Amino acid sequence: MTETNLSAQRVKILAEATIFIALTIVLKDVLPPIFHMPQGGSVTIAGLVPLLWFALRRGVKYGVFAGFVYGLIHALLPGSYIIHPLQGLLDYPLAFASLGLAGAVKKIPVVGIAIGIVGRFLCSFAAGIVFFTSFSIDGVIGSAIYNGVYLIPEFAITAIAIYILLKRKLLNVYM
Repeated sequence: MTETNLSAQRVKILAEATIFIALTIVLKDVLPPIFHMPQGGSVTIAGLVPLLWFALRRGVKYGVFAGFVYGLIHALLPGSYIIHPLQGLLDYPLAFASLGLAGAVKKIPVVGIAIGIVGRFLCSFAAGIVFFTSFSIDGVIGSAIYNGVYLIPEFAITAIAIYILLKRKLLNVYM
């Protein structure tokens, strides 16, 4: 691939990332959630689908980039809950960047989606233990339950939506 073609391809992927990030903002931050947790986190109407779809289309590198950018934007939107810079980093840019890990398993999308959601869970779980609970067993269990309450349904909704997109052969449209 020539340097000009490579540059054109990167611009195309960057433009696509921008569109998928914008779709995520609409689905996750503009539309009302199905339910919202008191200290952050919510179950949305397929709010994570665009980021995970993008990661499945473009792979880990671009998926992590798009998730990180979305996480930065999400952290600045009203309703974000940041009590410490490290907690903010874990709960927003790193948690959403983790969704990009879905791109590592393109051949089995549900596994990729699970990996991305687990990555997000681990970031929010760590932030929950350190900044919202304690290092005690109660803090660990509390953080796991709190984050699982919204991420398990979010996984189910996302997996179903992407399954439908795959059945309609839309995952690789315009590639």
